[in-house]
Amino acid sequence: MALIDQIERDLKTAMLAGEKTKAEILRGIKSAFLYEAVSLGSKDKVLPETDAQRVLARESKKRAEAAEVYQKAGETARAEAEMTEKKIIDGYLPQQMSEDDLKKLVNKHVAALNATSQADMGKVIGAVRQEAGATADGALIARLTREAISQ
Repeated sequence: MALIDQIERDLKTAMLAGEKTKAEILRGIKSAFLYEAVSLGSKDKVLPETDAQRVLARESKKRAEAAEVYQKAGETARAEAEMTEKKIIDGYLPQQMSEDDLKKLVNKHVAALNATSQADMGKVIGAVRQEAGATADGALIARLTREAISQ
């Protein structure tokens, strides 16, 4: 539970340092972890590392989408606040794979699964997600898979 422990330590540090924004964001993350653990039926309310990373990725994506909506609405201050939250959350996520590395991985699985049509996309995306884990964005995987299959 290194990730959850790290967030707990950082929350305490932020509270002691008077960093209200960071403390609030980390409290929200802890709450998301607890909610996920309960929804998965965890009796001890502890979330496995892979699930914690998935929650962080989901929370990061929410912030990016909200920032985009605020930006389109002309609410730049709120968009910046969302991006600040995203940046803090992203600090706990593993380094993301480069698009080139991900493209190689997609091509490998397209060939291995002999994917030739859009109907095979789900199999390829599932295999790539299994291997890449939290280091790759699902939307990017889907786009690269669509491109690889349509060639």
